[in-house]
Formats: sequence, structure tokens, C-alpha cells
Amino acid sequence: MALPSINPTTTEAWKKLQTNFETVKDLQMKDLFAQDQERANKFTITWDDFYVDFSKNRITEETFRYLLELADDVKLKAAIKSQFSGEIINQTEGRAVLHTALRAPKTADFKVNGVNVIPEVYAVKEKIEGFTNEVVNGDRKGYTGKAFTDVVNIGIGGSDLGPAMVVDSLQYYKNHLTTHFVSNVDGDHVNEVIKKLDPETTLFVIVSKTFTTQETLSNANTLKTWFLESASNEAIAKHFVAVSTNIEKVQSFGIDASNIFPMWDWVGGRFSLWSAVGLTISLAVGYDNFDSLLKGANKMDEHFKTEDFGSNIPVVLALISIWYNNFFNAESEAVIPYSQYLNQFATYLQQGIMESNGKSIDRNGNSIDYQTGTIIWGEPGTNSQHAFFQLIHQGTKLIPADFIGFVKSLHGNQDHQDKLTSNFLAQTEALLNGKTEASVVAEGTDEAIIPFKVFQGNKPTNTIFINKLSPESLGKLIAMYEHKIFVQGVIWNIFSYDQFGVELGKQLASKILQEFGGNPVGAHDSSTSNLLNYYNSRS
Repeated sequence: MALPSINPTTTEAWKKLQTNFETVKDLQMKDLFAQDQERANKFTITWDDFYVDFSKNRITEETFRYLLELADDVKLKAAIKSQFSGEIINQTEGRAVLHTALRAPKTADFKVNGVNVIPEVYAVKEKIEGFTNEVVNGDRKGYTGKAFTDVVNIGIGGSDLGPAMVVDSLQYYKNHLTTHFVSNVDGDHVNEVIKKLDPETTLFVIVSKTFTTQETLSNANTLKTWFLESASNEAIAKHFVAVSTNIEKVQSFGIDASNIFPMWDWVGGRFSLWSAVGLTISLAVGYDNFDSLLKGANKMDEHFKTEDFGSNIPVVLALISIWYNNFFNAESEAVIPYSQYLNQFATYLQQGIMESNGKSIDRNGNSIDYQTGTIIWGEPGTNSQHAFFQLIHQGTKLIPADFIGFVKSLHGNQDHQDKLTSNFLAQTEALLNGKTEASVVAEGTDEAIIPFKVFQGNKPTNTIFINKLSPESLGKLIAMYEHKIFVQGVIWNIFSYDQFGVELGKQLASKILQEFGGNPVGAHDSSTSNLLNYYNSRS
């Protein structure tokens, strides 16, 4: 088998961690800091422009040693080598997992079925570069001879979430083109976007590997129908491009063969923004910035592939997440970026993490009796401080959190940046230390109110401090979480790269769709039958 298949709960390291947990579970982190003046230095990784402090976690040096032993016991090093070697680690679908090849240098050698795919990758990148430059520079024009002003990305899942998140995150670097994203099959969504468009100056990018995805094709056809109210069928070739493998269906839609950008089956949808799926990113911020994004990701790839586990950022973050998920029974993790630009970052990670590791069958085909995928949620600080931080601070749930911050702002307003960063730092300190009853009393608080103002503290956080939000640093950050996903999947002994769990609902939706508009209704449970009849009677 391409990946080792080891039940983590049977390893010696897991047993040591279970014993260690009984020792550590009630320790106060502030006491650990008081006992060891070097704690922060021992549990911090400085790499490139990243400063990762994981000292505010409920771990001791012994805990950390056993977590690293767990990585060894499940043969993580061999698994990493298998992934980067192009082995078929997505065994349930018979595919390699090589999104890392999309951001590798031209001299790299990534083999799929014995063939180096890098020349093919770079041929597509050159096509993206050429197309991007023509559109951005105004050399490629619409059917009336006007330069493009708007780009509409039509896709769903990885074909939408990745590009939409990156374009939003890199808004500071955007050019004159206005980008729109249509994903939901909800007709109100696409019609709201249409309101903002001029058919003469809009470019449409349809992203669908098979060119059969219901939501994407429905939206594409709606936009095509709207477009043809002003233009002829011949104009479609000038205004519509596709990222797909289904050449025949794309051409029958009316898209010119030269405007088809290929995809590969060794790139999963939720890891595809680095491929031609990122065409809208390239159009929005320019190819050079898109290329910097890829180069940043490649730097993190090299760090992940070569760094010792004890100072390997994705490995360390994955191990800490395992510690809370499997020993403290923490079901969720919050991701709190202190940048409004990263407004969609947690949403993006939800697909990457929960679609990948939301599995209950191990790599041997057996049911799992331990917890796997974590629930991911979050919003930018400081907004989130005025929303759900109450639950993290004083609620009954243990919610580990990643705090992501940047030393420098992009627009250079130091006053704002200082206030933002003061909150960024203060929140992790508050979560660590809490507020004692003595402190509340010393403030002169009314006796009846004292219990309500006490904070337990001892809430775990990771602090990821980055010099500045740039295309390159964003590439590193996204790749960091991708590799964290991989490490957790290896440790949990699951296949992270299939997503059969999303198929059943889609199949049933196709069946129910045929039962609308007076057509016979088939057999369903009584609840679904009632709901279907209610819709049919009123639609």
C-alpha cells in the first residue's frame, strides 16, 4: 500500500499520551510559564517570515516528545515521501495527490505513472500567463471591441472557494478588473450578479472538471442565455472560457478550443486553486502575483518535506490538534485571522479540513472507534471578539484557536495597526491567564456579580505571526494548512483525498428534481414526501 496503515491507538506513543494526559489535563498553563522562563522559546518556531508560538497550549515537554513519537510510530516520514513521490495515496479513487507539483520549480521532477508532469504544468502556466496579460492589458477584447472590465467565475466547492478566498485576501493587489463569483444554484444569487454586468465587457470563466456539475452548469447556462440577449452565438467564443477535462462538452457549449484550460485527476478540487482553477486569481491580481502565491506555497512544501518534525510548522500544528481532538475531546477549532482581508479564510478551510478528514472508515476498511476530523469555524478579529469570543472565554466548551496576525499593515496606518495588534496579543494572553476572583474583588465588584466576572483562563491558542500579507505569505499560509490536513489524515489512518460523503445528497437531488411539476412522486420517507408535496402544491 502507498500509505502505511496503522491504527494510532495501538501505538506505544498513543499509550504514553493517554498516561500523560492524566497528568496534564488539569495543569494550568500560567503555572507552566511561571515554572519555566524559557517556555515560550522552547515552543516557538521561527521560519522565513513566519513566527509560530505554540507555547500557550496545554502541553509539557514530555507531551510534545510523545506527540513527536506518535508521528514516528505512524510512519509519517514515509507517508510524506509517498505523497511527494507521486504514489497513489488516494487509493479509493486510484489517484496520486500532487497539488504540490503545481507550485514546484521548473527543474523539479514529479512523476505520475512514471512520467514527469512538470513540463505539462508549466505549459498550462504559460497559457494562463499569456491569457491573463492579454485580458489585463486590454489586448483581448469582447465582441464589440471593448476591453474587459469584469470577470465572472462560475464554479462550486474547490472551483469557487479557493479562488474566491484568494481574490478577497489579495484585494490590495487587485488590478482594474472587477471579479464576481457565482456558485450557489440559488437563482437569486446569479441574478443579483447579472445586475452588475455589461455583456460587452464581461469575461466568464466556467470551472468544472467534468463540465456536468449541476450547480455550475445551471449558472453557466443562465449567464449564457442572458448574454445571448445582447450578442450572437459566435460571440460566446470571445467571452467564455473553461477550466475542464471534458473538451467535447465544453466545445458544444460554444467555447473555443483555444480557450480551454486543462485540469488533472491528481489534483483534488479543494486543493486546485494552484492550477488553472486559479485563472480568475491570475486575472484579478495579475500573473506575477499569482506566481508569487505559488512560490510561497512551494517554500512551505520544502519546509514540510525537509524540516525535522519538532520544528516543522504543519506537523507541530497537526499534532497539537490531535492532542485536543483525541485526548481532550475538543470537537472544534477556531481560526481567527486579524486581517479583514482574510474574511473568507475560515470558510475556505472548512472545505479543506472537513471534506478531507470527515471520515469514519480507516485505511483498512474498518469502522473507526476514535475521533477524526475537527469542526472548523472562525471570523476575523476584532469583529469576532464582539461576537463569539464570549463562548471561548467563559463557555463550557474547550475550543483551541489559531490566531493569525501580520506585523505590518498594507495601507500603512500605524495607529490602526497598533490597535489591531494590541487586541491580537491581548486576547491570547487573556485566554491563557483568565481573571481570578481576587482580581475581580480588587476592582470593587459587587459581591453578587463576582462569579460572573471570573474567567477560568487556561484556554489554548497558537499564534501565527507573519511579517505582511502578500501573495507569497498567503501561499505559505494556505499550504501550511494543507499539510496539516495531510498529517492528521495519516495519523488518523484515513484517506483524506476522497469525498464520497458529498455524493449521496446530489444523487437524491437528481431523483427529486424529476418529481417536480406534476410528475409522479416516488417512494420516500413520510417527512420527505410531505415536504415534496408541500413544495409542489405551492411552486
